[in-house]
Amino acid sequence: MISQKNIFINRELSWLEFNERVLSEADNPSVPLIERIRFLGIFSNNLDEFFRVRYATVKRIAVSSNSGKRLYKDRTAKELLNDITLKSTSLQQKSFKILNSIITLLEKKSIFFLNETSIESSHKSFISNYFFEYISPSIDVIILDSKKKFPKFKENLSFLIVRMVLLNGEIQYAIIRIPKTLNRFVKLPSKKSIKQIIIIDDIIRLHLKDIFKIFNPITINAFMVKTSRDAELDFDDDISKSFLDKIAQSVKERSSADPVRFVYDSKINDDTLEFLTKKMGINLDIDSIIPGGKYHNRRDYMDFPNLDDKLVYKPFSPLNISNFSHSDNTFNKLKERDFLIHTPYIKFSYIISLLMKSSIDPKVKKISITIYRLSKLSKIASALINAARNGKKVIVQIELQARFDESANIKYAKDMQSNGVKLIFGSPNLKVHSKICLIERIESNSIKKYGFISTGNFNESTAKIYTDLTLFTSNEEILNEVSDVFKFFTANYKKYNFKNIFVSPVNTESRIKKLIQNEILNAKSGKSAWIKIKINNLTSYSLIKSLYDASRSGVKIKMIVRGICCLVPGLKNMSSNIEVISIVDRFLEHTRLMIFNNNENNKVFISSADWMTRNLDNRVEVTCPILQDDLKKEINDIFEIYWKDNLKSSLVNCANQLSLSDSKNSFRSQEMIYQYYLNKIEKN
Repeated sequence: MISQKNIFINRELSWLEFNERVLSEADNPSVPLIERIRFLGIFSNNLDEFFRVRYATVKRIAVSSNSGKRLYKDRTAKELLNDITLKSTSLQQKSFKILNSIITLLEKKSIFFLNETSIESSHKSFISNYFFEYISPSIDVIILDSKKKFPKFKENLSFLIVRMVLLNGEIQYAIIRIPKTLNRFVKLPSKKSIKQIIIIDDIIRLHLKDIFKIFNPITINAFMVKTSRDAELDFDDDISKSFLDKIAQSVKERSSADPVRFVYDSKINDDTLEFLTKKMGINLDIDSIIPGGKYHNRRDYMDFPNLDDKLVYKPFSPLNISNFSHSDNTFNKLKERDFLIHTPYIKFSYIISLLMKSSIDPKVKKISITIYRLSKLSKIASALINAARNGKKVIVQIELQARFDESANIKYAKDMQSNGVKLIFGSPNLKVHSKICLIERIESNSIKKYGFISTGNFNESTAKIYTDLTLFTSNEEILNEVSDVFKFFTANYKKYNFKNIFVSPVNTESRIKKLIQNEILNAKSGKSAWIKIKINNLTSYSLIKSLYDASRSGVKIKMIVRGICCLVPGLKNMSSNIEVISIVDRFLEHTRLMIFNNNENNKVFISSADWMTRNLDNRVEVTCPILQDDLKKEINDIFEIYWKDNLKSSLVNCANQLSLSDSKNSFRSQEMIYQYYLNKIEKN
């Protein structure tokens, strides 16, 4: 009999395995070189957020009165913190080796990284002018002493710690903070076919004596340091403040939150490291202390400049929906049939177009929409404001607690509110993560509803790099229930009867379990029984147990889980009928879908919810059925294309080891899905 501790994988360690898959793309020779550098940036950015959210959560448990309990099945919270640090340190070391190998390969393509010790004389004038014109006026320089408190900065802090030895032998410390507004990479004047890049940290190092000339130091050095702080928002109980104000204040206070990770240049002087950790209040017992290389904040590599078109992915052009052009009357089209938009393969502009048309259509009286994350220059927000200015009733449920996008959402909330948009914020303890829109139009003296339901955010920036499905529909039964979801936001104490859609926290988990149970009954009756699932994360022990029950009953289960997977596939007498793969490629796999055999009468759904406790119990999520036969087939086709991937897929097996599939006939799902839609257009 398998013991309880072996049938679940720890979610934090599983997430680190996922980020290792991201790092593997940076090490993959088939990925264009500059894209490999950008994957290093994604890896680093992921790790930053992981420490600020998940590591911080475990740390809070570790310092609580329950710190000695084995809260994580086979380990205490403190033991888990140690495991995370060991794994993170290993991944960091691996990432440094990968970066060095990429730099070597770039040199073969005549692209060179210079530093303060390798600058050519022909570049000195350019670099000096660049420093005094752009860098010097922008950086913050703070002198430290034993009495002065360490300065407060925004959440994720990276800086250069400067160590000066003065004429009298004393050591003086200072901080140089580089603002995000400065481009990290400076392209030097080209010389024939050679391209040279320098990171601004090294330009600063070159000019340390200029910055600190007043101290006249004998020696001066600078070392990069990065800290990550707890990103949890805390709210006060002042009833005189609006929820908007409370969120804004809480975001500001992140700068004084507890540090959870401290990454430093491994060549830093011992006395400097000791001074800094004491000054910053770093707890050597429970904070993650990670020695690193010369450069941190490697998330900046996500924006590495395009120096050669041959070293990046080929340009990608999203397609139109087959038999549906932007010039068509969208409302008439939706009366005839439903449509699916699969971004980034299909143009996201269909969503913007529908909102813009609705904003000026005299027959449209009301628009209701949920917003989780908006792009910096959001056409969605502009369309909603335009609708309000044209006298439409516009209701926006904007999630102010969307992690790390709170400031942007607060700005848009204020803009929309000042332009007549009615905002609803829901409950501080119940995030709204659903992606729904309802448009109400007067037709033949009655209200006709149109709308869309999505797996992803209504964000034109992420729509270029996230895969998501959005259903356009005029189905009255579905949209009446979507209307009830908007009522639920302001009156969640009332009882709602969601028969068609699933809504968290009302009935998502129970409805999924019912669908799984139906497959179990079919399998036991000798009927065909299988389940196909594509989600981002799987951590709900309750649903995992249901899947184990299904597997033991003979239900064949295929799962595509991009990130965390606490389920262990392939265990004898437990999960031998379950296969799990993960796909990491050019586009972030974000689509959530479910297909149940249902005795050959497939039930198909798209959803905003992952199979995590928070998505089932602590968020408002919407799962929508796909009822139209051709769209059900499309989703089934797409899943099977994903399942055939043998270039970008990793097999998650019972030992939690990841192995890339090996085949002579290479098959890359994201390329083949694009071809799938091209073929559909050609046929029509």
